[in-house]
Formats: sequence, C-alpha cells, structure tokens
Amino acid sequence: MRPNILFITSDQQQYNAFGICKPEIKTPALDRIAKEGALLSRAYCANPTCTPSRASILTGTYPSVHGAWTLGTGLMDDQIIFSSILKEAGYRTALIGKAHFQPLNETEEFLSCESFAHLQEHDFWHSFGQYYGFDKALLHRGHGCDKLIGESYMLWLEKKGLANWKEYFLAPGGNYQKKQGAMWTLPEEYHYSTWVGDECREYLKDAKEKNEPFFLWASFSDPHPPYSVPAPYDTMYDPNDIACPTYDISEHDKNPPHYKMAFDPEADYHDYNETGYCVHMRCHLRSERQHREDRAAYYGMISLMDKNIGRILDALDENGLTQNTLVIFTSDHGNFLGEHGLILKGPFHYEEMIRVPFLARWPGVIPEGLRSERIVSLTDLAPTFLNAAGVTIPKRMQGKNLMDLLTGNDIQVHKGVFCENHQEPTKIFLETYVTERYKITVYFNRPWGELFDLVEDPNEKNNLWEEDQTLRSRMLMEFISAKMALEPMPMPRLGTA
Repeated sequence: MRPNILFITSDQQQYNAFGICKPEIKTPALDRIAKEGALLSRAYCANPTCTPSRASILTGTYPSVHGAWTLGTGLMDDQIIFSSILKEAGYRTALIGKAHFQPLNETEEFLSCESFAHLQEHDFWHSFGQYYGFDKALLHRGHGCDKLIGESYMLWLEKKGLANWKEYFLAPGGNYQKKQGAMWTLPEEYHYSTWVGDECREYLKDAKEKNEPFFLWASFSDPHPPYSVPAPYDTMYDPNDIACPTYDISEHDKNPPHYKMAFDPEADYHDYNETGYCVHMRCHLRSERQHREDRAAYYGMISLMDKNIGRILDALDENGLTQNTLVIFTSDHGNFLGEHGLILKGPFHYEEMIRVPFLARWPGVIPEGLRSERIVSLTDLAPTFLNAAGVTIPKRMQGKNLMDLLTGNDIQVHKGVFCENHQEPTKIFLETYVTERYKITVYFNRPWGELFDLVEDPNEKNNLWEEDQTLRSRMLMEFISAKMALEPMPMPRLGTA
C-alpha cells in the first residue's frame, strides 16, 4: 500500500529552534514528531533565500540547475518537479500556505501568479486551482502583519466573517498602524497559521473519504519577520528570561569585508549593488534588548505554528491515517537573531543561516527516537518523496534518496553538500561546501573566502582562509571535485558517436 506524505515547512526557522533542541521553546507537536521518529541534525538548505530554496525542494536540484537563482526570479515551467511526478503516479497533491515559486513583480514576458497585481483579485483566487503539479493550491504570500495580504487566505478571512481584514495588515495591502513590540491585534482565530491548520484538517478528512494516496504540503509562513504575533503568544516568552548570544566584532577581523560593513551605519554598498536588489546588505546593529525582544516574538510565532502542526497531526489520528503517512518537517532556510551580531539573513553562511531543522516520522518504518548527524540537503527531499511512493527518481535530480538513512542504516549519503547564494549577477555570488568537519565558502572573482573547522571551532569564530593555506587548497580541490560530480547526466551513453 503506497504511503501518504505530509510535508510540513516553516519559513526562516533556525535549525535548533524547537523544544527537543532548545527546551526554552514550547513546541510539543514538533517534539512529538522527533520522539516518534527521526531527527537529522545536520540538514542544509540549497540557498538561504525563499524562492531558490523552495524551487530546489520541488526539483531536487540546486539553483544553478533549476534557474530560479535569487529572489525576484521564478521557477520556469520546463523543470521536472516531484509534485507533477506524484500526480502522474496517481497521488492527489495539495499545497496549502506559502509557495513563493514566483516573484512579486511580473512583465509581459514573465508572468507571475504571485505578483502584486493579483494579490487581492477576488475572481482570480476564487478560480485559482492547479499550480506546479498540485491539484489543489491555497496560497498566502505574506508574513506577520506585512503588506502582502491577499490570495486564498484573504478569501478565508472573508468567509470567516472578518470583513475588515485590512485593518490588521500594513499598507498598501491594508491600513494597519503597527505598534511597537511583538503584539499584533489580529485575533488568533484569524491568523494564517490557524488558516493552514483548518484547511489541512479539512483536506485530511476529505482524503480519508476518497481513500486515495495523497501528498499534502502544509507550508507555514512563520517565523519569518516582521516579528509580530497575536495574544497570548506575544507575551508567552519574557525577553528577560531568554538566552541571548553574545559576540565581539573582532570575530569578523578575518572575514570578508561585508561582515564588518554590517556594523557600520554609513557603509557604502555601491560596489555590491548591480541590479538594485542587494536587499540583505544592510546595517545589522541592534541593542541587546532588541535582540531579546525579537527572539521572544520569534519563539511566540513558532509556538503558534506548532499548535497548528499539532492540530494537523491530530487530524491524521482522527482519520486513521497516521500509520500509513510519512511526515517530514523542515524549513526553507535559517535566520539570525543576534548570532555573530547579525540579524535576518544575507550572504553570511554561518550555521544559523544555512542549516535547517529536519524531522521525519513514519510508524513502523522510521525507528522511534532515531538520531543522525549525517549531512543531508533539502535537494534530497524530492528523491526521498518519490522513493517512498515507489516512483522512479529522475536522473536529473541532484539530491539523494534518504529512506535508507531514515530507516536506521547509518550511511554517508553525502560526503558534503552545497549552499549556493547568487543575489547579484557577479558581486554577491558565493557558494559554500560543507563536509562533516569543514566548511569552505568561495566568492566569485573575489580574493577572500571563509574556512571553518566545525569540530574545533563549532561557533565559527576563527576563519582559517588565510591562516591555513594547506587546508584551504585541499578543501578547494574537494569543492571543485564535488561540484563537478553534481553535473546531471540524464542521458546514458549509447555508443561512441
């Protein structure tokens, strides 16, 4: 009997930001998945921004192959994606929540369903249906109280009776006047995490009645900033009681120049700005109090999301679907909350940015309490889903099937994995290669780089790029060889000519 697959994602969640790893965060649902299944503690994203990373999940390839290389780009229709393959194999497929496969702007040549032009077009979203291989797609693009309000979530708010929904979202999508701090006046019952929970519960009830295998992607938009959350989650965590990281700006003495520029309010990023889109090059200076308040709100957003993940897991139980459902939870990329003095995201490939949570449960197949420190990549998701469903994995996919690892075989799936970051055509263009011990970051046409020993220096305070040139040469060769080995060869050689 083919399994159902429930894929749950968050947005911009640190790899250890849940209770099993950090007990100060209340996440009983995520803890339940980890206790009843597996925790892979060294999973890495393919790119530390939304569109490229999500496109890599869909295609099982890196951005340099699938082409959605940065924010403001979109995943083209010619790509092989796991959702379409599962659909062709007889699976019902659904995506509920954030997609971000296409940009907020569109042109006559490059149209985008997720553009500003369509956000609040009621007729458009009433008739919206299939999307990137998903039979059912209910979308919401925004985060917190930000301006990106609309799409399927807007229709749900109106159906729920919240006629004045614009009062809770910032201009130009709404007319909310945001106050200081984490508090958001939107009642919890109308929050988009509640919406995802409600819609997924309905989908699972319907799936039980139809008795067909399904793939459901429950895509939560939190804990992406702005850090705002309804009561009681806005006060669930006291900023004074939260562990807050410390840093010394001298730790960036050996790093590329843009690290120290992040602490200079007058820094000139002209040399980096080719297209006007180097949005993550900014001043990162924040007070310790601001870091604490951000972290408290961030945790509150995670706990609200976790409540609704719990409601979805309960729906599996209520409909008798748990035993035959593979559940995987992860995030598209990480986030900074004061680590190394940094905030949000950017071309800073520390573990907090490129490492993500990864939990998996499948009763009777994945052993309870399985823990692994083997390196895996989000490019591995597509081939893993296909293998679990008994479907052939396309040779074009660069990721690896993780089912052997998840079923308890302690195998090395990858010697190392990549994280690509290509924000600007040439000036903000870097790639990181991570192995079990080392991490090396190379910049296009730049003399600088980063090299960290993650065993001796797990907090990445000492960049060895200049200090240990023998190690640098060795890791550069490993980087090049691993990159060449990734070249997809979908067509076998049939002869000599």
